Amino acid sequence: LIEAGGQLSFNGVKDPYLSEGLSVIVLGASGDLAKKKTYPSLLDLFDMGHLPSKCKIVGYARSAKTDENFRAGIRSFLEKRKEIAPETMEAFLELCTYEQGQYDSADDMQAAIQNGLGEFEADGGSGVKFNRLFYFAIPPTAFVSSAASIKNGGGENNAGWTRLIVEKPFGKDYGSAKVLCDDMNDLWEEESIYRIDHYLGKEMVQNLLVLRFANTFLEPVWNRNHVQAVHIAFKEDFGTMGRGGYFDNFGMIRDVIQNHLMQVNVLQCCQPVQIDDVVLGQYVANANGDVGYLQDETVPNDSVTETFCCCVLKIDNPRWDGVPFILTAGKALERRMAEIRIQFKPVAGAAFMFEGATVPQNELVIEIQPSQEIKFATNLKMPGLQAHPIRSELDLTYKGMYDDIPNPEAYTRLILEVLRGNQAAFVRMDELLQSWKIFEDVLQYISKHKSEPLPYTYGSTGPREAHQLMSYYGYNNNSTGRAPRNRQASVRGRFVGPHRRDSFDK
Repeated sequence: LIEAGGQLSFNGVKDPYLSEGLSVIVLGASGDLAKKKTYPSLLDLFDMGHLPSKCKIVGYARSAKTDENFRAGIRSFLEKRKEIAPETMEAFLELCTYEQGQYDSADDMQAAIQNGLGEFEADGGSGVKFNRLFYFAIPPTAFVSSAASIKNGGGENNAGWTRLIVEKPFGKDYGSAKVLCDDMNDLWEEESIYRIDHYLGKEMVQNLLVLRFANTFLEPVWNRNHVQAVHIAFKEDFGTMGRGGYFDNFGMIRDVIQNHLMQVNVLQCCQPVQIDDVVLGQYVANANGDVGYLQDETVPNDSVTETFCCCVLKIDNPRWDGVPFILTAGKALERRMAEIRIQFKPVAGAAFMFEGATVPQNELVIEIQPSQEIKFATNLKMPGLQAHPIRSELDLTYKGMYDDIPNPEAYTRLILEVLRGNQAAFVRMDELLQSWKIFEDVLQYISKHKSEPLPYTYGSTGPREAHQLMSYYGYNNNSTGRAPRNRQASVRGRFVGPHRRDSFDK
């Protein structure tokens, strides 16, 4: 239940934090992330009535700015929220001030808190309890030092709660993630740390729980007896566009697959990914003038960083044993999209019932971007005198069905969940480390052997070998009939990945 003004939560009870004071401190306030995401999301919450009446937002960064300079710097980004009234925006800007300081200086942090919040939180002796929210819109290298300066500089609030929002990436592998988590937990309790992944705040991702558990008809088929494969895909139709220097330090496995696509899997039951179940790719120039990855001037000429990855996860539990979970992510592909596609097994006996006709497989598709849709591919009778089945989609498009209902951006939703103290939509430490463990062996193998990614043309669907891998595991790429099993790239009856050095010795 959400009433006008946003004062009530799901169960109709007013959120407790709204009756208290709130101090928000945005570290890295002059950076792109803060200006493009953090402040516009806070504006959304202010406009919808999800910030307390006693609220102040203090920007904190190393550059010298006055309050007026800072407000002028974020104004153009806030103005992109066309639906928000000008007077609401001006009222929000009045809440925003700025303090200068070094991230690793407890003295600077203490001065910023005293100057920016001292009088505000005193509130004339009213006795109102104030909570504090620190948003880390800063590089990961500054996480621990900033957390320490907050702790040692009087940032912890004794009266109300103190919470820290930490942005990805959370390490580059299991070892670095473990060190980062341990260092942060030495300073702050796990319940105070909110590791944000904006994909967990997207409407269709948050809809998965309701779709799965609020629909009776899905329970009997949500298992290995009926599901043939699950494909989770993330595609971008553009390359690095001159910003490959950052991406080259991570690659597609670390940047997207481990960070985003793993959030919808049963992590504790996943086997470690094997090199035979991985296809890596790197895009090359096409005939239309789109340049290849190595032609990006910020990328080393000999880079073997993957811009595409397709891999298969295997889950060891009674419900999903034998069902491949296929993760695909890539840049410079044929279109932009993110979706979850659940492909069901072919209908038993259909060929006899329908005179040898090919019966398309059922699919449940949750499209996350660019549009928000839920589609269920069913089979209906072909119009006319014949009784042959044809594929037809039952389609729910959110924009068409719920166009009059506000649909906030992911960051807006997630910041609200932090204010409510709900950690379900955030990455816990054990979850983070387990997801890195799943990829630890294959990342070490790729690094040790300097595995070269396969070339694919800018604007294509990716390397051919990725489709062979998916087909081998029973995924039907065209979904119009029974999936073929490709055995051309197999040895002794199993698929051999193109990056294995000792393929024929195993």
